[in-house]
Amino acid sequence: MPSTLPDGQPAPSDGALPGPSAARLGEQPFGAYLHVPYCTTRCGYCDFNTYTAEELGPGVTRATWVDSIRQETRLAARVLGGRAPALSTVFFGGGTPTLLPPADLGAALAAVRDELGLAPGAEVTTEANPDSVDLAYLTELRAAGFTRVSFGMQSATPHVLATLDRRHTPGRAQQAVALAREAGFDQVSLDLIYGTPGETLADWRGTLEAALAAGPDHVSAYALIVEEGTRLAARVRRGEIAVPDDDLMADEYALADELLTGAGLGWYELSNWARPGAECRHNVLYWRSADWWGFGPGAHSHVGGTRWWNEKHPAAWASALAAGRSPARAREVLADEDRRVERLLLGTRLRAGHPLADLRPEGAAAAKRMVGEGLLDTGAYDAGQVALTLRGRLLADAVVRDLVD
Repeated sequence: MPSTLPDGQPAPSDGALPGPSAARLGEQPFGAYLHVPYCTTRCGYCDFNTYTAEELGPGVTRATWVDSIRQETRLAARVLGGRAPALSTVFFGGGTPTLLPPADLGAALAAVRDELGLAPGAEVTTEANPDSVDLAYLTELRAAGFTRVSFGMQSATPHVLATLDRRHTPGRAQQAVALAREAGFDQVSLDLIYGTPGETLADWRGTLEAALAAGPDHVSAYALIVEEGTRLAARVRRGEIAVPDDDLMADEYALADELLTGAGLGWYELSNWARPGAECRHNVLYWRSADWWGFGPGAHSHVGGTRWWNEKHPAAWASALAAGRSPARAREVLADEDRRVERLLLGTRLRAGHPLADLRPEGAAAAKRMVGEGLLDTGAYDAGQVALTLRGRLLADAVVRDLVD
């Protein structure tokens, strides 16, 4: 959940949706995102909306989060008025959700289930730091209805973890996967980061091999981005560490695709690989421009072409709810062309691709050219889809920019 928020337009205090957006309820799958903004320490690369205990300020504690979540779920139920489908996915992100007691996460899940409904077989995920859980904790989460856990492994190399300010030790993520299996989780994911200054291709290979040895169902591999305002950006600016090398990151991506695919995890989105059937359905919901309600400080929502975002600080978010107001700070109502472009930007990230018919003439001409250049898959194109090849994935930003025209 990014720490900076756009300006947008005023959001109504009752949270009401514009008529056209309300009328679209039910046309798309519906999900819920719950933001838990707490961390023990702030990682040097992180630009998410997170707070350590010292940063929360007086009168704000982790203990009140679940009560405010209950208030926001009641608000959502009033606004939606029973017109939205039951939730097909629920995702707890952060921050570190597992800093909260498992009973609090279970209570928050119960609140969204009771107010909005859970579809049969709904996917319920929480992110977790490997060192923030044990077997008892994970067992309680599984009993509460969580079906999937995603561990922030990032790296198996000590000096890379140190540069990222990660506190867990190499090997702890693999232990956490084993504990999750013992607790009854059938869906376990590992998050990795490549491109950290000082990381070699051999370091990255070691991380991938360690991750695969743990036997996850899903792996996310994200290129490190040096975000302004972070400690990492300050260190780069002072010359203490180098800027991530683009050529090395391309080699690291290609290596990830080779090793993960070879281990039976197929890519289904630019940064994500999974065993068949283990794709993260919640994230696919985002990439397909479906509908979701975001609960928590700074959380973003999207329903029927209206997007809004909550007050960023936990105190401001909780105060609005306590006063009976929507915690939305601002919103934007997307025009039809904006929605088309957003569908294209997101859908092209998926292996399944995006309908060729959704492109304007300039973009369609670019697509035809890029098939010949090996950037788009020929078979998908012949079937009416634009889908990236491996080379196209490495140049995805430029490819998508031309397709949008």
